[in-house]
Amino acid sequence: MMGPGWYLRRLSRMGPAEVVGRARHAVVQRQWRSALPTPPDWPSRPRFTATLPAGVLGKVSGEAVARLLATADELMAGRAEFFGVERTDFASPDWFLDPKTGRRAPSDVYAFDVPYRSEDTVGDIKQIWEPSRHQHLTVLAAAYALTGSPAYASRVAEHLRSWWTANPPLRGPHWVSGIELGIRLLSWVWTRRLLDGWAGAAELFEQNPDFQLQLWHHQNWLATLRSHGSSANNHVIAEDAGLLAAACAFGWFPESAGWRVEAMRSLDVQLGRNTFASGLNAELASEYHGLVLELGLAAAAEADAAGTPVPDSTWDVLLRMTDALASIVDNKLRPPRQGDADDGFGLVVDGTATDRWASLLASGEALFGRLDWWPPLPGDDVRTPLLASLVSRTPRVQGVRPGRRPAHLRDAGMTILRAGRVWVRCDGGPHGFLSIAAHAHADALSLEVRHDGVDILADPGTFCYHGEPQWRQYFRSTLGHNTLELAGRDQSVSGGPFLWTRHAVTKVLEVHTPDIGPARWSAAHDGYAPAVHRRTVELDGDELKIVDEVLGEGPPGEARLAFHFGPSVTVMLDGTTARLRWTADGTSESGAAADPVAGRVSGSLTSAARTAVMELPSELAWTVHRGDTEPPLGWYSAGFGRKEPATTLVGSGMPGHLTTLLRFS
Repeated sequence: MMGPGWYLRRLSRMGPAEVVGRARHAVVQRQWRSALPTPPDWPSRPRFTATLPAGVLGKVSGEAVARLLATADELMAGRAEFFGVERTDFASPDWFLDPKTGRRAPSDVYAFDVPYRSEDTVGDIKQIWEPSRHQHLTVLAAAYALTGSPAYASRVAEHLRSWWTANPPLRGPHWVSGIELGIRLLSWVWTRRLLDGWAGAAELFEQNPDFQLQLWHHQNWLATLRSHGSSANNHVIAEDAGLLAAACAFGWFPESAGWRVEAMRSLDVQLGRNTFASGLNAELASEYHGLVLELGLAAAAEADAAGTPVPDSTWDVLLRMTDALASIVDNKLRPPRQGDADDGFGLVVDGTATDRWASLLASGEALFGRLDWWPPLPGDDVRTPLLASLVSRTPRVQGVRPGRRPAHLRDAGMTILRAGRVWVRCDGGPHGFLSIAAHAHADALSLEVRHDGVDILADPGTFCYHGEPQWRQYFRSTLGHNTLELAGRDQSVSGGPFLWTRHAVTKVLEVHTPDIGPARWSAAHDGYAPAVHRRTVELDGDELKIVDEVLGEGPPGEARLAFHFGPSVTVMLDGTTARLRWTADGTSESGAAADPVAGRVSGSLTSAARTAVMELPSELAWTVHRGDTEPPLGWYSAGFGRKEPATTLVGSGMPGHLTTLLRFS
């Protein structure tokens, strides 16, 4: 639970309007405790008309169907995985159980009394919330739509009836967070759409008083308690998207028309606020760029299909986000790993083997068209033909699309240097979004380096949000990134797991990214004021040069320069020379004994070996870390809830003019 100090720090990041708004929300929550709002009468014969156009299911490729059915059949067998935890009880899940800790959240408690941040009380809330986004049900519903097998539809009905019974309005943890309600509504819309043609669909949805109650209370919650102020980030996008989609597809209430208008207006405004002019998501957290783009595309397509006018400004933002994504991915279509990531999806109708980022770009291509500089998109997916079929016209856009692949997205401070198979992300942007920068890390001037899509110098990731403060702090820390720590402190000051009270200010000094020849980037930040950390990066073919300088008056204190390697990279340190090796596909080496000092292994590599040499600054004393726990150091999180040991080199000493050279063979 958060103490008084956190509440004071959180209050200090709010403006007067936000304080008033939160007070208004508190009054509403107090009123709902004593008397639930009453939904209007249900229409006598509601009809669901938001169906897919005839013939669109036939456009889904056999490969995409096979991937979908592989996932759906695992779900039918009761098997599912959430954040690294395998579940075998998913034929009939307990909606309140955290399988990681074994704890069960209180189910019959007023929603706003549930201490969801306390893992000791409720367990890991992400493990509890995620299945109740009902995105596994859209997968099962898609399997029904593409096969006609009623077993998939029956399982969907069992889960929905179970959930509606176990979660009456405003009781338990699933009514606490608006983002959960918004994504759940979007899932219900697509579940009903994909079950169209099943004999039990109308009885499950429009003829079901339990669904009526749930649907109205979800929408009323979102219309009344919309996120605002310093919390108006990806959460408000999900809230607006869910409210808009449900009011369009299930427009059976007297409030539905008003909800549609207000949700569309808010979504348009918030997409603009949450997106830089360059198209990158303003939270500067790469996975949230994907989440917001998925939500925005799904909501806009839903509105367009329902005849609700979608502003050109909404389509323009979604286009810019799509082009920005195409501009920053590496040659394997992987985006950066910047900032927080919690594996959140907006709409899921594909199997887990479908590449998320290729699917997003495919949807963008279907709606907006591809540019000549876009990367090739391998394979196909289920979502793209279905989503595109809802849009009755080619979305109009007002902005001018980039004629060549952008390398420097100035407003976001992200620069991508490329040379053959080498991809380098340089971070020279704002610390984060809004006054709390909730999903930011203390990573100013950090780098990511990949070779043919394999993490060489890696951003370690996120791993967790609640419940494990030591790990949350590490994965957000300056030392946890490929940058320089000074005097043992982070560049920005944390006030809580989603709160920063002081933000380092970064300025890009130079960018030179020619089509041919060496590329150069230089930036500095004031996080150690009065000292200034300046970093210069040059990429010339297969050689990367990194120069770190600490400028300013007075003694700067001891520096620690960290380099974090991807989990497939073996690191052999000899003095100030590090020899790197990895497999071309980035998989672990097999048949070799672990070497806790050198890094990953001490055995032989497969024939597809890759190597590099890193010359480290001789002014610093270098140590190797791998899987340390006291304190944490040398870890990589491939996804939320998952972590594995990886090699980290740390150089300690007095800062000066520090030069690092990385040469790929």
